[in-house]
Amino acid sequence: MTRGRLRVYLGAAPGVGKTYAMLGEGRRARQRGRDVVVGFVETHGRARTAELLEGLEVVPRRTLVHRGVSFTELDVDAVVARAPRVALIDELAHTNVPGSRNAKRWQDIEEILDAGVDVVTTVNIQHLESVNDVVEQITGIAQRETVPDEVVRRADQVELVDMSPEALRRRLAHGNVYAPEKVDAALSNFFREGNLTALRELALLWVAGKVDEQLDRYRAAHGIEGTWEARERVVVAVTGGPEGDTLVRRAARIAARSKGADLLAVHVTSADGLAGGDPANLTRQRALVESLGGTYHQVVGDDVPGALLDFARGVNATQLVLGASRRGRFAQLLSRGVGVETTARSGSIDVHMITHAEAQRGRERPARSRAALTRRRRVAGWLVAVAGMPLLTLALLPFRAVVSLPSEILLFLCLVIGVALAGGMWPAVTAAVGGSMLLNWFFTPPTGEFTIADPENLLALVVFVLVAGVVSTVVDLAARRTREAMRAQADAELLSTLAGHVLRGEAALPSLLARLRETFGLTSVTLLERVGPPSPDDPAEPRAWRILATAGGAPVTCPAGADTDVTVRDGLVLAARGRLPAASDRRVLEAFAAEIAVALRQERLREQAELAEPLAEADRMRTALLAAVSHDLRTPLASAKAAVDSLNATDVTWSAEDRAELLATAEESLDKLNRLVENLLDMSRLQAGVLGVALQPLAVAEIVPPAIDDLGPLGDRVESDIPFELPEVVADPALLERVLVNLLSNAVRYSPADRKALISASWHGDQVEVRVIDRGPGIPPEAHDRVFMPFQRLGDRDNHTGVGLGLALSRGLAEAMGGTLVPDETPGGGLTMILALPISSRSVTP
Repeated sequence: MTRGRLRVYLGAAPGVGKTYAMLGEGRRARQRGRDVVVGFVETHGRARTAELLEGLEVVPRRTLVHRGVSFTELDVDAVVARAPRVALIDELAHTNVPGSRNAKRWQDIEEILDAGVDVVTTVNIQHLESVNDVVEQITGIAQRETVPDEVVRRADQVELVDMSPEALRRRLAHGNVYAPEKVDAALSNFFREGNLTALRELALLWVAGKVDEQLDRYRAAHGIEGTWEARERVVVAVTGGPEGDTLVRRAARIAARSKGADLLAVHVTSADGLAGGDPANLTRQRALVESLGGTYHQVVGDDVPGALLDFARGVNATQLVLGASRRGRFAQLLSRGVGVETTARSGSIDVHMITHAEAQRGRERPARSRAALTRRRRVAGWLVAVAGMPLLTLALLPFRAVVSLPSEILLFLCLVIGVALAGGMWPAVTAAVGGSMLLNWFFTPPTGEFTIADPENLLALVVFVLVAGVVSTVVDLAARRTREAMRAQADAELLSTLAGHVLRGEAALPSLLARLRETFGLTSVTLLERVGPPSPDDPAEPRAWRILATAGGAPVTCPAGADTDVTVRDGLVLAARGRLPAASDRRVLEAFAAEIAVALRQERLREQAELAEPLAEADRMRTALLAAVSHDLRTPLASAKAAVDSLNATDVTWSAEDRAELLATAEESLDKLNRLVENLLDMSRLQAGVLGVALQPLAVAEIVPPAIDDLGPLGDRVESDIPFELPEVVADPALLERVLVNLLSNAVRYSPADRKALISASWHGDQVEVRVIDRGPGIPPEAHDRVFMPFQRLGDRDNHTGVGLGLALSRGLAEAMGGTLVPDETPGGGLTMILALPISSRSVTP
């Protein structure tokens, strides 16, 4: 069955019109003859949104009862059974009611997509997991409902529903988003102009990243190598020379002029040593690039201009920054240099040639770093061998009478050595043979024929040929060894970069595959794992493999479909498409494969560790519990037992007052024991995730008085300031009362005898904050989180104050109700505990 297509309407904030746009698309699809149903849409009481629902078929919702309260949710089975072509489902990040098949609505949508139904849905930028913490920093509000970014990135189409902050605030003011009585609070909190502007920028940047990924896939799929200037990307070439810092900073300034431009630094490690650089300089420049928000890359290429341009075109760069040549003027006369050659071949990429203090000072390079025999040198060697010998012969003929044969042989030997240095062994051997024949014909008596009269002359010619052959062989061997050494240096630098990449924690599989692809200029790289037992037909059977990670264009589905494949280990293959790496590159490929195997193993060990962490936490909890309750359980039990034993004693006659005191002691001890057991049971339920929570709308002003009464005599030391006009919150009445009792008893315990604890409440955005304030010694800021650890008591070393569950349980209960509990300093000294609870939808429309 073909999987359905997912279309997401993404907004920067509530009220921008995502649901309206989704319903509008549904009506247009129905007019085009498509079968459209509404799976779940929340109008939030907005008349214009409700109008668009008219005429659309609505699949009945599923009703769930949780803790005595009825809720309605998306009915996945009903939508799948109806089998429409398109389903409209609102609020992708919604958390389902406990008892639902899936915890999140996006998981429901995945089931519907798997059934072949296209889905159109909505989500706000603050609900994406990757920006959730950023949104909290901007707005001060933690978003509890999130959806993994990958769910939205996998969508076939993401459409931004955009609205300027000013326009959205006008909509709010006109009552088109929230009820009129809630508008002022909304405008002064979440919907402040600065908040909306920041959220809008986050949404625009996220969608731009999604579009960028789509563009890369399209270009790879269609083999497009030319630059598309859809987004500015500045590539700076660093050689490891001292000028690199200047170039990087200059490139960063160029990128900064274009909002959202990318900065990439690339170092070309060439097999012939032309781009060799100081490792210390490269390390420093890499750190500089990353500190400026850019990324560092390293590629291997014999043709430096070609490698630079291949990389730039591969990342769709628009600008390339190069440094002015460090070679002297004479060297520039002999060859154009990297900068000039790159500029001539750059095509649509803009090239910036940046001058610097090192320009034309010359390049320091190791001795004989250019001994590797390039094509140009071999051609030069043959030209000298073919043309040099006749020219030398012509030059010596007029002096045959005055120049002796040994001197002529030495002159020819010098020319042969020159040919060997320029072109290697074979041109030199050819020159030696040709030179011996010319010496025999023109200079060895009898001249004009290939005969030698004097044996000494024969020996001289033989020695000449032998010396020429040995010299040419040594020069050729030196050239080969130099080439191998430079190639090894290139590989070593590349592997060093790879090792640094892993040490910095960048060993995620997609990142490693992306580095491998760009290093060798491959089209795509895919890590495949065999599914099931091995079979002889596996290499050509896509169903026998699953894709663990991929980078680049269309992924390889089986090893037979790859241009190059490397076996990482049994059942794990690295498959690549693109140019075939040279045989000498296999070692580097195998090193990448080994590193990928390590990364995969670490990733799976991390997953196993995450699964084991709850078990370890539970074990630590049980150990701490046994250590903490040894005294706290025995004390009230001993007191109650002593009181009951005294009352049962037959040898003592108790007065009415004594009997009442003993009964009060037993009752107080049993109450302590009951509270301790309740706290322990609730904490264990919280740790196991099975605590029953019956959420319902309620007024804070109705819960505070019973909580104060539960304190008994200590309630007289509490002052209440709860406005009755506060909106209702969503909470469990019994659990909320437990939280307030714990917080108030803690505040009273640490408040001075002459100062009362204060409980107040106020409305902030979509939350009500309840503050419990004391004037006690307070808590140092560095210990704020530690006081919420179970079985911990800040500053206590004995067991006479309880097992330290009060605050830990209070935070757990608050979070179970969808709220938060955080400490703060009381101005003037003391501690303020802030309990934030979400406002009921009956009070403020979401």
